[in-house]
Amino acid sequence: MLTSELIKKIRRIEIRTRRLVNSSFAGEYHAIFKGRGMEFDEVRPYTPGDEVRTIDWNVTARTGDLFVKRYVEERELTVMLLVDASASGQFGTINRFKREIAAELAAVLAFSAISNNDKVGLLIFTDQIELFIAPRKGRRHVLRLIRDLLAFTPTGSKTDLKMGLETLNHMLKRRGIIFLLSDFLTPPNSYSSVLQVANRRHDIIAVTLSDPREQEWPNVGLVALEDAETGQVKWVDTGSRQWRQEFAERVLELKLARDRVFRKAKVDRINVSTDRDYVLPLTNFFEQRSRRIRRRVR
Repeated sequence: MLTSELIKKIRRIEIRTRRLVNSSFAGEYHAIFKGRGMEFDEVRPYTPGDEVRTIDWNVTARTGDLFVKRYVEERELTVMLLVDASASGQFGTINRFKREIAAELAAVLAFSAISNNDKVGLLIFTDQIELFIAPRKGRRHVLRLIRDLLAFTPTGSKTDLKMGLETLNHMLKRRGIIFLLSDFLTPPNSYSSVLQVANRRHDIIAVTLSDPREQEWPNVGLVALEDAETGQVKWVDTGSRQWRQEFAERVLELKLARDRVFRKAKVDRINVSTDRDYVLPLTNFFEQRSRRIRRRVR
């Protein structure tokens, strides 16, 4: 059901993200995400100056005349937004929930894709596949993706990154660009192997969503903390310096393990937090990729 509030929210996201794409990201997106190379187009008669290695010997043998293969750049790409919709995304202590930032980030990436005539699709998952929208082009299609990201109510509450990646590997037959949006609050060894396999087939960018309270807690006395994915409630004394220190150490350990998995799989990442604008992390990602590509060209 499209409520008036939801329509306003979609419109606000469209205005903000399209402005960002038009002013900042469209050209950078085009520069760092190339097509799959050159694809065969047709054969044509040989003309002096053509390279010998382009001769199509099968056609030449059949016709008795020299023919060469013609290739064109295969520009069109498929972009998939793989979005973790587990219950931990409904958390945010600063400006917005992580799920809302995920929707806006997805909008920026989707508008960047269609501005370069690429197709974009969506797969929402928890510990099961919640929604799949096949890749297509066009503004109306992107607005539908934004609507579903904001309004969709998942059935599951837990996270299974391994299952999400395996499903997308099965569905996406040709190489694509995959933006994996998640808070990655799950043991990294549960998705390490499949992430390596998926990144060999595709170009995966991990977008990590976080909130400051997931990293450290202030002294606010005795509070009840509920695990959003399991529903378990635990009373903790945030006034305990030892508890706060142990909490920070556990979070740091999980983060370091996650980063090791990303490095091993050679996956790029964009770190986004609810207390900061996502424009700078996105800009840094585009710039770093662009510099890396220029070094390869040299």
